[in-house]
Amino acid sequence: MNKVRILVDSCSDLTKELYEKYDMDVVAQNVSFGEKNYKDGIDITLEELYEMVKKTGSLPATAAVSPKVFEDYFKETLDKGFDVVYVGLGSKLSTTFQNANIAKQSFPEDRIYMVNSDSLSSGIGLVAMKAAKFRDEGFSAKEIAEKCNELVPKTVAQFTVETLDYLHKGGRCSGASKLLGHILHVHPYLRMVDGKLIVYKKPRGPMKLALNEQLNDLKSSLPNVDMDHIMITHAGLDKEFEDYLKEEVKKLAPNASVDVTRAGCVIASHCGYGTVGILYIKK
Repeated sequence: MNKVRILVDSCSDLTKELYEKYDMDVVAQNVSFGEKNYKDGIDITLEELYEMVKKTGSLPATAAVSPKVFEDYFKETLDKGFDVVYVGLGSKLSTTFQNANIAKQSFPEDRIYMVNSDSLSSGIGLVAMKAAKFRDEGFSAKEIAEKCNELVPKTVAQFTVETLDYLHKGGRCSGASKLLGHILHVHPYLRMVDGKLIVYKKPRGPMKLALNEQLNDLKSSLPNVDMDHIMITHAGLDKEFEDYLKEEVKKLAPNASVDVTRAGCVIASHCGYGTVGILYIKK
């Protein structure tokens, strides 16, 4: 049985330390301002992205990883004797997963296995960390993919958006809705459902009340939450809210490993500063 490499794309939003701990390979998504292209997490930081948006008044374009990039990775990795398990950004959100599948066709079908996370951000990361755990337990690439596919529908990925500005700039929110949202202090609560990001709730009031909606949903899911990892992932967040969320999650799940990570530039391009989510896998 061949050894296994776990591959994710940069939208998985884990920390450098977690990528290294779980020995994963990461392929960078693409972000561009005008004719200038950047590799997410390599050529551009979150702070730099926000500064460019502030200066230009417009959002960057984002683009999927090309089949050629995946093909090059697959060839190099298989030539070294590894099989590959790719845990990718949900196929209904981007063509990245389809592009990886196109590249896969050039290689033996029993060497590369695909896991469509049906998720984004650290929802992908949660499944990928499980894949790494299964690898370290000695499972084959095929077995790892099968186990991960069983976890996909149990993964909860949800976010509260502090401002509607980025959703408005990206064409996902009308000017009237943006204005009404500001007046009513609406902080949309988004959730991945069947591979699509939907508006799950529209809490009104201070941001902390909106965050409490996520905490209440986590509480209602207990004790059927996997304690290996509960993620708090944000696209830039006031420390007050970050500390509050981490403290409250630890109160609800004192035995859980709680990791705080920052979203990459692709995710932040669509939701903006202040977006934050609590993500976990149900048993």
